[in-house]
Amino acid sequence: MAKAGPSETNNTVPRENSRPARLHTVSHAALAQVLAAHRLYIETNRKQGTRANLSAADLTGHDLSGQVLRRIRLDHALLSNVNLANANLQRANLVGAILRNACLKEADLSDARLSGANLEGAYFEAAVLVGADLEFAVMTKAVLRLARLRGADMSGVNLDGADLREADLREVNLRGASLRRVRMDHADLRAARLGGAILSGASLREADLRGAYLRVARVDGADLSAADLRDTQGLVRAQIAAAKSLTNTRLPIDLSGSE
Repeated sequence: MAKAGPSETNNTVPRENSRPARLHTVSHAALAQVLAAHRLYIETNRKQGTRANLSAADLTGHDLSGQVLRRIRLDHALLSNVNLANANLQRANLVGAILRNACLKEADLSDARLSGANLEGAYFEAAVLVGADLEFAVMTKAVLRLARLRGADMSGVNLDGADLREADLREVNLRGASLRRVRMDHADLRAARLGGAILSGASLREADLRGAYLRVARVDGADLSAADLRDTQGLVRAQIAAAKSLTNTRLPIDLSGSE
């Protein structure tokens, strides 16, 4: 058997479990060692160091702001209230992780995997989540103002009460998503897929939805004032009739006339 190289040595806390029975506490000293080895792993293009495996780790109380965490394994980890501001989490595995009220301001989560994660109340202002997998994540009351989410998979996500004002949501998959009372004023939703999404009571003032797919999406009680709905697909008169406000809304040609 060949000798394990630097990237294969056992410096992980703990080994990955698809359904962890319990969390593993990580000391500050142990975490510092794991992250140092991970940084070397990234900086040497996997030739030295070790990819950090913090699956099912309890990281409560740790400060990970500004850390290089690209490709790190944090699936099923407990990260509630943890500071991850400005962290590089590109292509990180956060599947099933718990990040309630975590701070991810300006963090880079491009192509990260967060399916099934609990992100309730998490703070993502100006964060980058381009191409991220957020399928069925819980993001109630999360703050994603100015976040960049182009091409992200957010199908089935729960964003009730979330703040997505001025967010870039172009080409995002939000099919079947729960968006009750969400704030999306000035958001860019061009070519977004919103089929079956629930936008009841949402605020979409001056949002750009050109080319968005809205078949059977619910917009009852939604504020669509000055929103741009031109060239949307699947939108019917009964849907917009249930909206709270259509003041200065730009509608598709086939819906802009009177009955």
